Amino acid sequence: MSVRTLPLLFLNLGGEMLYILDQRLRAQNIPGDKARKDEWTEVDRKRVLNDIISTMFNRKFMEELFKPQELYSKKALRTIYNRLAHASIMRLNQASMDKLYDLMTMAFKYQVLLCPRPKDVLLVTFNHLDAIKGFIQDSPTILQQVDETFRQLTETYGTLSAGEFQLIRQTLLIFFQDLHIRVSIFLKDKVQNSNGRFVLPVSGPVPWGTEVPGLIRMFNNKGEEVKKTEFKHGGNYVSAPKEASFELYGDRVLKLGTNMYSVNRPVETHMSGASKNLTSQTQENIVPNPLAKEELNFLARLMGGMEIKKPSGPEPGFRLNLFTTDEEEEHAALSRPEELSYEIINIQAMQDQQRKEELARIMGEFEITEQPRQSSSKGDDLLAMMDEL
Repeated sequence: MSVRTLPLLFLNLGGEMLYILDQRLRAQNIPGDKARKDEWTEVDRKRVLNDIISTMFNRKFMEELFKPQELYSKKALRTIYNRLAHASIMRLNQASMDKLYDLMTMAFKYQVLLCPRPKDVLLVTFNHLDAIKGFIQDSPTILQQVDETFRQLTETYGTLSAGEFQLIRQTLLIFFQDLHIRVSIFLKDKVQNSNGRFVLPVSGPVPWGTEVPGLIRMFNNKGEEVKKTEFKHGGNYVSAPKEASFELYGDRVLKLGTNMYSVNRPVETHMSGASKNLTSQTQENIVPNPLAKEELNFLARLMGGMEIKKPSGPEPGFRLNLFTTDEEEEHAALSRPEELSYEIINIQAMQDQQRKEELARIMGEFEITEQPRQSSSKGDDLLAMMDEL
């Protein structure tokens, strides 16, 4: 397992989250002069994206993120994204947050699987950062934050060997290996099967610096080529057009990691049979995690660096629905398998007396309590987890 994987995982999943939110906010956009108080406008969209990106690329948060460390559980990371998604006036309920996280994880899993070479996961990250900069092109302060993160990426990963990148890619695939959620875009494009598994292509450009398969060369003991043999590889491969740029500005060549929601089309997610029957993985919700202390300390450090801008005054926040209708959202919340719900984090890590008080405080922040909520004009659908933060 690579201790350099977490920044790449966080930034790419965060990029996918911003793509989805931007698409949904644009779909629900109402011209400012015609919008009611509970309807989204272009000003609201920009405000939400600016607030989330500013929080996501907070300097202290990034410094903590880039420290060498093991990946933690999906629940720990999910908690971070839940907090991040609510860093502005936008509010998502549990079903929409579940759908958002499903789309994020499956999109990045697909990108990691299709990387022509392990190092290209860095290009995927740069594609996400390039798109994020497009969202905030009118905010020079936030742009500077993103550019600083780019500098940290090149400094951290620029000198890694191919073997180290292969270890990073392997760590990412292990993280994603049990996720087989069907996504409508992938199903329609025939890159995902009905069981939620992806279809790997046997065509397209080969990695830069390699040759198109189909030729075997044989050499003698002096290193001289003595024979060539051709074979049918069954694919339709071509040479890479040019080398991709790893600089701050440049042509990434690789399209993985770009915004697949730029063309407006509805996106649905469905649990595959494999995901519904993950008996060994479901125990994560019941059995205390042996890394509970480390995860809590990790979350405490990261959340300490995240500056959340809570709505001020009478404005409780806009509600965003990632489903076509409220009825679909309610049905998704009821039909989602319990083992795939991230609403509650059950952690039992109270035996260490030196940390008892601190851990009790942190776990108290994650406590979920069912309380009746009053509705408001803009929708007061805060996740219970966020009420305590």
